Amino acid sequence: MESPVTPEPRRAAFIFIFITVVLDLIAVGIIAPVLPKLVTGFEGGNIASAALWTGLLATLWAAMQFIAAPIMGALSDHFGRRPVILASNVGLGLDYVLMALAPSLGWLLIGRILSGITSASYPTAAAYIADVTPADKRAGRYGMLGAAFGLGFIIGPAAGGLLGNIDLRLPFWVAAGLSLANALYGLFILPESLPPALRRPFSLRRANVVGSIKLLRSHPQLGGLALVLFVMALAHEALPNLFVLYTDQRYGWSAATVGLALSAIGVGSSIVSMSLVRPVTRRLGESRTALIGLALGVAAYLVFGLAPTGSLFLAGIALVALYGIAGPAIASLMSQRADPTVQGHLQGAIGSLRAITGMIGPLLFTQLFSGIVSRGGQGLWLGAPYMLAALLLAAGLLLALRVLPASDRQH
Repeated sequence: MESPVTPEPRRAAFIFIFITVVLDLIAVGIIAPVLPKLVTGFEGGNIASAALWTGLLATLWAAMQFIAAPIMGALSDHFGRRPVILASNVGLGLDYVLMALAPSLGWLLIGRILSGITSASYPTAAAYIADVTPADKRAGRYGMLGAAFGLGFIIGPAAGGLLGNIDLRLPFWVAAGLSLANALYGLFILPESLPPALRRPFSLRRANVVGSIKLLRSHPQLGGLALVLFVMALAHEALPNLFVLYTDQRYGWSAATVGLALSAIGVGSSIVSMSLVRPVTRRLGESRTALIGLALGVAAYLVFGLAPTGSLFLAGIALVALYGIAGPAIASLMSQRADPTVQGHLQGAIGSLRAITGMIGPLLFTQLFSGIVSRGGQGLWLGAPYMLAALLLAAGLLLALRVLPASDRQH
């Protein structure tokens, strides 16, 4: 299918989508350093109670993503991508205003629920990419979206920490300004990518988790690739949720060292997404790129779990950055196996899968680590959560070998 957007506007449209994802992720990241402190203030300085509420806020946010992602995707298949993306930006901006003004924990809770709903715009952005990008170039574009994630999480928390030192609520106002400014920019710049002929009626029967499962089972390879993506997302949860605790307990890293290491992961992942995904997939094809990336992911998490010293642990950072070639390749393969009329629905289904991992992954890995520490585990035992992540990725690699035809792997 030829996109209704001509090459030059197509490039401008992709730039807007890229900026949208970057600004959305900056807005999410900018409140990360201050949200727990704001909750602690509402709880009168009770750290234990604040920790409980912070975890609940995170779980509710992921649960709302789980529910909203397929609905947003299906709405974009019916109304077009442009109105859904713009409405999401406006809704997110207004939601940050609500949280900036929140007089109590209850209002903050409402704000995080609404944020989970309105920030489910990534599936629509990914569907937009599928609309305007030829199949053989989608992996590179999805890689650029991955780079947008990296940039957002590099800039956001750093900016949030600096702004939070001035006032705890200032990051929320800045996040609101970013989202609303982005909506205004898109109102004048962003063209529609989905022509009326390819739109389909909205149906709540399809725009839910059950409907998403039916869609993923509609193609012989789509369901298998979705399961691979699910396993990858679940394994990833070991990294952000345990990094600080693990490196402190096993290597005695300071806060400064942890911060630098996390920044290195973000920078490395962004570089790989921006500069390697496109040439590697062009040379090897999406299937071989996905398999090589998964193998690198297994190696990365094994290094994280087995490294006896902090210096050797750092070697895993390079490997986990290179592992970033797998996700865009698999996303491209999945988009090619779905009809153009259901790209939004497909990306919404993928968003729901990621949200599930966001709900169960943190508990899975942190509870495993907590159990080991409480029993006096040391050395290799401490690395068990990362070795579990490596095992999950190894299972994903085996599944991908089974799902992807041998002809594709010999590209």
